[in-house]
Amino acid sequence: MKRYCMALDLVDDPQLIAEYDAYHKAIWPEIVNAIATAGIAEMEIYRAGNRLFMIMEVTEGFSMQAKAASDAANPKVQEWESLMWKYQQALPIADAGEKWVMMNCIFSLRDQFTPQ
Repeated sequence: MKRYCMALDLVDDPQLIAEYDAYHKAIWPEIVNAIATAGIAEMEIYRAGNRLFMIMEVTEGFSMQAKAASDAANPKVQEWESLMWKYQQALPIADAGEKWVMMNCIFSLRDQFTPQ
């Protein structure tokens, strides 16, 4: 399975961060469905302070472009994304309008040796 890792910052406000965390403890079912039907087999989001790190493991047929098109055509996903922008802020390295920034893998233990 292919893995994507992405980063994003939250607005550095403890109350907003708490609200963001609460939304993700009770994510809307339509959002879970949109994630799963796009071919995302597993998704985890971690937070350190106001920095977010997302790991997605995707199925063989997954396409970022198809996911973006599907999300753009889904009113509930658009409502969720608009709401989340209240809490999120783009990384300084993000392109205009870009939220989550793709991260590059710079180390993998798996690539360092073959276990005996």
